[in-house]
Formats: sequence, C-alpha cells, structure tokens
Amino acid sequence: MKRMMTILAASLAMTSFTGAAFAAEQGEAGKVISKQEQQKMVNIAHRGASGHAPENTMEAFHKGFEMKSDYIEIDVQMTKDGELVVIHDTTVDRTTDGTGKVGDLTLEEIRQLDAGSWFSENFTGERVPTFEEVVDEFRGKVGILIELKAPELYPGVEEKIANALIERNMATPNNNKIIIQSFNHESMKKSKELLPNLSHGVLTGGGWADVTEEQLAQFASYADYFNPTMSIVTDELVTDVHEAGMDIFPYTSRSQEQALRLFNLNVDGIITDYPEHVYHHPVKNS
Repeated sequence: MKRMMTILAASLAMTSFTGAAFAAEQGEAGKVISKQEQQKMVNIAHRGASGHAPENTMEAFHKGFEMKSDYIEIDVQMTKDGELVVIHDTTVDRTTDGTGKVGDLTLEEIRQLDAGSWFSENFTGERVPTFEEVVDEFRGKVGILIELKAPELYPGVEEKIANALIERNMATPNNNKIIIQSFNHESMKKSKELLPNLSHGVLTGGGWADVTEEQLAQFASYADYFNPTMSIVTDELVTDVHEAGMDIFPYTSRSQEQALRLFNLNVDGIITDYPEHVYHHPVKNS
C-alpha cells in the first residue's frame, strides 16, 4: 500500500508540471510563478496550435481556440489574383503538396493543395484558408494577431486587409482583439495610418539584440508591441520596451522550460506552438 501511494504521488508530481497546471512551478532562477502572475500572461497560439495541428490551417486555429488561447496568430499573403490567404512561407513547397510562390498562384490553384498531410495523415485534405474565412470564423471568439508576411512582395496588401476589417466593423477604437504585426516596419507605419484605432506591432529578429532606447521610441510612435525572437529577450530589454510604452510578446516558445524563462523575464505575452505551456485565460471584451 505504501509503495502504491509513493507511485501515485510521483505520478501526480509529474502531471502537475504539464499544461496550465504549473500554478506554482519554478523557473530557471527559482522564482515561484503564482497563479495571479499567470493570469496576466497573454497566450498566443503561433500559426494556431501548430504543435498539435498543421500550421495556419482551420484545424490549428480551432485547436488554439479550444485550448483557450487569448489570440491565434496568422500569417497573411496575397495570391496572383489579389486574394488574401493564410500561409507562412512565400512558397507553398513546405506546407502543401504543391510547388511555387504564393504570389505566382491563383486562389483556385492554392485551394486545390493539401495543406495537412505533411504534418500527419490525420490531416490529409486540409486546405490553405483565406484571410476572410479565418476572420469570419473566429471574430468575437478569440483575439487574432495578424502578421503581414513579406508585404513588400504584395503591393496594396495593407489596404486589402484594412478594407476587410473595416467592412466587418473590426477596426473600431479599443478593439483589443485585433493586432497587426510585421517584420516590415514601413508596412506597419502604412497599416497604422489606414487603421489608426487598431494595435500594431513590430517583429524583430536576432539582429535587434542591441536595440537602443531611441529606436524603441521611434517604434512606439506607431507601434504598441515590440515582438522579438525570444533569444534576445533579457530583463533589460523588457524594461526598456515597457519604458517606451509598448508591450512585448516574444516568439516562439516550444517547450515548458522556454515558457517559464519568459515568465521570469516579465514579458506581457508568449507566442507559442503549445498553448498548454502558458496559462489560459479569456481576452477581455473591449
């Protein structure tokens, strides 16, 4: 009986570390993360819950919603015939059974591709969704973090996204359920002019590890978020971003340890392939 109790205790100890149940786990520095702190953390499902379903598909977005993420993150590009589609790479080669550049294919051609079987045969037949399909399905259910992927390849993409949101009355003041971001910072300036009431973010890679306070101030003139690769995130960077008046959502956490490290750095949100690594709470209504 004693041995069974010991085994049960060990099992419970292991399961307590998974998912949202790490209510008082310790990070790398030994800091205990309280439930209250976890509730402040914004949980962003990267390309949907892409650790569980093929990225940027309706299945991945539904999974992110079911796992109670605050936002689903989507990548938007434009087809040859000017339609907005949700896909990460500028070619369809990696995530579909087709080949070629997104901008060289029509919507009809892209819609015929299988965007799921590369991940698992269980997702065979998943399609590349359109931007409008995703927005119409999830508006009012979960926040949407919209990334303009390589907008320099698609003249007019900012206007098309703005028009789609305006038509749906989704560009209203204080709509905290829509954020637009890009690595192309000029594109974000343009988007902010078109959609002044929506939050915008600048994405940055490893080359921005030494970002200055002056540069952050420039970003803050049109952006509400500074979203860097998690490898450059330090206490000092988080403090500087906050002092500039922006929030910080690092990307892309793929393990519980990485999520805990980001918790300890006092970031505002975590972009993750695995929403279960980040505490779940609902987006507040605007």
